[in-house]
Amino acid sequence: MLNKLPVSVVIITWNVESNIKECLESVAWAQEIVIVDNGSTDKTLEIARLYTKSIYPDTWDKEGSIRNRAYQRAKNEWVLSLDPDERVSETLRNQIEEVLKNGTEYDAFSVAMKSIFGRNYWMRYGGWYPAGRVKFFKKSKFRYEDAEIHPRAYLDGKEGRLSGDIAHYCYDDFSQVVSKMNLQSTLEAQKWVRDKRKMNAGVAAVRTFSRFFKMYVQKKGYKDGVIGFMMAWQWATYQLLSYVKYWCLKKMEINTEKQSKQEKSAV
Repeated sequence: MLNKLPVSVVIITWNVESNIKECLESVAWAQEIVIVDNGSTDKTLEIARLYTKSIYPDTWDKEGSIRNRAYQRAKNEWVLSLDPDERVSETLRNQIEEVLKNGTEYDAFSVAMKSIFGRNYWMRYGGWYPAGRVKFFKKSKFRYEDAEIHPRAYLDGKEGRLSGDIAHYCYDDFSQVVSKMNLQSTLEAQKWVRDKRKMNAGVAAVRTFSRFFKMYVQKKGYKDGVIGFMMAWQWATYQLLSYVKYWCLKKMEINTEKQSKQEKSAV
């Protein structure tokens, strides 16, 4: 493609050899592809080098922090932020071209995420679609908070919406769902402890139930059949796991403080 669009696609990678090629193929039209790698030991970087020379090592400390650092490596002002399991549709590519050609009053755009389970099932209900995320933005106007997981986004300007989707191959199977949620609930609990959030059993029970009810009933997750039920159940479980791990961490923190006071008193 001779006339590539003045966009920097930024992708953070770690052992994603099974996903990265299709992701890169979907953005071959971009002027620059930036890979920020978190120490891959598989063929991720070997594949990435076929598409770009802009490959940088970095260490995952906090999700918000590493994303912000990655965006600043982009040479272009307009950035398209992708994960390795995401693919850009032709419609979205054309929309981006229109924005660049005609100009815009917006500084960032959200895009509908087409979440796909098991490589072939599109989850249309339960709040999955057409849920949007800010994916295309001016790097000087957009950043994330320095949080371990699920960082808040901050935009200094106006947000628009693009038509077209990003296909998100989020989970291969339910084992992967459980594995990811176990890790993410740990990070969530650690974040809550650091933020000094106040929790109690009543709040945990209500929010766990409401998460399931909202996804499965209010947002019609039942229309996705067994997958819809299991995803609503798993996300409710994620909520509960986060609270349980939070209480465990708080208990450890309290016990450590007590032990420290006792040791000081004994001196």
